[in-house]
Amino acid sequence: MLLFAVVFAVLGAVSNAAGTAFQRKAAATVPEGGGLRLLLALARRPAWVAGIAGVIGAALFQALALAFGPLALVQPLFVLELPLALIIAMPLLHRSLPAVGWWAVASVVAGLGLLLGAAAPSGSSSDAPMSRWTPALAVCLGAVGAALLVARNRSSALVRAACLGLGSAVANALTAAMLKSATGTFSDHGPAAFLTTWQTYGFAVTGIGAVLLLENALQAGSLAASQPALTIGDATVSLLLGIFLFRETIRTGWYLVPEAAGAVLIGAGVLGLSRAVPHIRDLTQGAADGGTARVDS
Repeated sequence: MLLFAVVFAVLGAVSNAAGTAFQRKAAATVPEGGGLRLLLALARRPAWVAGIAGVIGAALFQALALAFGPLALVQPLFVLELPLALIIAMPLLHRSLPAVGWWAVASVVAGLGLLLGAAAPSGSSSDAPMSRWTPALAVCLGAVGAALLVARNRSSALVRAACLGLGSAVANALTAAMLKSATGTFSDHGPAAFLTTWQTYGFAVTGIGAVLLLENALQAGSLAASQPALTIGDATVSLLLGIFLFRETIRTGWYLVPEAAGAVLIGAGVLGLSRAVPHIRDLTQGAADGGTARVDS
């Protein structure tokens, strides 16, 4: 069962990474603006439509993964979306990743494997009482609101992109938690119960909100600013929600040592990717200049 969860989660990360890369390509061609106006402008661009198809595919894979495994295992695997998004975005934007970027990708992958291998998240419940849902909803929605407030009051593109990415991450994690609960209801009680549980409509609303936040984050600043906050934030909040809502567990004791080492490797890889992105080479210009041209992402 856990193997299916891992496979579907990885497929979801690949699909989401492709979706993010195509959305980034589309968002870069849209003038300043936000909200629904931005969404309507993007809807006329084929790259954005391809990106949304990737996001929908990721949601389907995510639902399957959550049906087979705990939230604390499935969502952290979406950390792979960060290096995958950059790798996929490079040819779309006619750029190449420098050698240090590839080392950073290896660091993220190795760190994730070490962290999850040591932690061994477990748990089979998809039910949580309202006494746990109420504080979880309050904290998550409050965090999204705070991120929006900070982003609105800051002129720095880096801060705006990071805050909007973090808000999208929290919304994504909350969406995954409600999706897990809704799919559990579908599995245990059938489609009628699925259509009458509040989590079904909850994950639809927060999922749309997460997409809208992501679009604005991608437009506000570079992929290096928004994607780390989005990916790491999603994994962290999902892990906490899995433990709090569904009583999922991770190994402690001496396992905390390799878990910490894995987290450090992931953090180092994310930092390395963030630093490598401004030195990405423009393939088109680089070919004309003998491969020496450099541009900011």
